[in-house]
Amino acid sequence: MSGSDSLFNQNSFTAIKLKKISPYNHNSSTFTFELPDNRKSGLPVASCLVLRATDPEAFKDPAGNPYYRPYTPISTSDTAGELTFLVKRYEAGNFSKYIHSLKEGETLSVKGPFLKFPYKANEFDEVAFIGGGTGIAPFYQVLIHALSNKENTTKFKLIYSNISEKDILLRAELDALKAANPETFDIIYLVDQPTEGWTGPTGFITAAHIKENIGGPSTNIKVFVCGPPPQVASLAGAKDGANQGTFSGILRELGYSQEQVLKF
Repeated sequence: MSGSDSLFNQNSFTAIKLKKISPYNHNSSTFTFELPDNRKSGLPVASCLVLRATDPEAFKDPAGNPYYRPYTPISTSDTAGELTFLVKRYEAGNFSKYIHSLKEGETLSVKGPFLKFPYKANEFDEVAFIGGGTGIAPFYQVLIHALSNKENTTKFKLIYSNISEKDILLRAELDALKAANPETFDIIYLVDQPTEGWTGPTGFITAAHIKENIGGPSTNIKVFVCGPPPQVASLAGAKDGANQGTFSGILRELGYSQEQVLKF
């Protein structure tokens, strides 16, 4: 689906009404917004939207500029009448705290979509997603789109890290995708603070985790990275604002090329 099919546009903000808030875990909730006339968002894969307070004067940074942030919905682009975001509340995250302060019936403004990568079915033999926390949202957008295609032959691998088991977002949905697509999708969960009974790997994502679960760079693989900035920097070099920035880190050390890696 092309960006021109979207309900939104890149040049102006559209206010949408918050329809439902559903607590997800100890610090995250899903926020479902109502789309007018039961329309679909029409977002291309993979893309994000930029969110802002409907009244830009009401929520500004210390420099006097309106706060805005990019978010990737977890609802599909063809979901009629609704747009859903999974938002983690960060104590140091002004915008995430603002979203969590909204009440049902209030509005938020949206513009976009902004294409991050033009996903095409079966363009790659393998796709690897590596990241953590709320970085799962763009990965999930690609996965639910790609794995719904009965002609898909690309093999997807997800290495997903979180602080603890209770912080793993979309786990039930991801596990269901794996169960339905055992030949083309696999997941490795890592936690930094394991509880009793945790049998998976622990700690940060390392070169050893990538070598063991993904291997070295093949001729037709694409690696997507998304997560907290320190993690992205460790894996592939820090982003430069909305730009990719210098390619470095673990993936470069393992022999991957800049063309093979994209930082969401």
